[in-house]
Amino acid sequence: MDVLSSVGALMGSSWASGINLYMTVAGLGIAQRMHWISLPGDMSILSNPLIILLALGMYAVEFVADKIPFFDSVWDTIHTFIRPAGGAALGYMSLANVGPEAQIPVALLTGAVALNSHLTKATTRVAINSTPVPFANSVASVAEDSAVFGVLYLIIKHPIIAAIVVVLFIIFSIWFLIKMFKFLRKVFGFFFKAESKPAV
Repeated sequence: MDVLSSVGALMGSSWASGINLYMTVAGLGIAQRMHWISLPGDMSILSNPLIILLALGMYAVEFVADKIPFFDSVWDTIHTFIRPAGGAALGYMSLANVGPEAQIPVALLTGAVALNSHLTKATTRVAINSTPVPFANSVASVAEDSAVFGVLYLIIKHPIIAAIVVVLFIIFSIWFLIKMFKFLRKVFGFFFKAESKPAV
């Protein structure tokens, strides 16, 4: 893998980790095992059959949990630490041949990218749970998995485009998160005001 392709793979995988870490790990591992991609550094360990099976098993659990209203937000809360840590781990492993002086800054960067996509996902889910729209969680979950699959495809076929897509998403997500936090503050502010009104 050349430098630009490695950057694309790293940016894409860290972003995808923030949405669905288990699908990302399984996808990268399968791609490496099928020789569709050559992962940088120690990321090739993801092709270990045991890691792939474990990731697929956890993905199956998340596939169900992600579609249950309100429980999906609990699941996201738990993964606020797991997904960014996973993204950081991928960055750290990718530069195993270089050394800690490069691994640590890259791990911080990829962890931040994963945190950004995770917060966007989690905030969107909280907003969806505040509305009565039926099956909205399932639709959102399928859309998120499709986005991760799309990024994994770009990592394999067009890694530079994957990096560009991730950068554009980060720019959009900053604006989106600001809007969503304002929306949620209004929704929950109204809810708490209604709760605090004395009964007549």
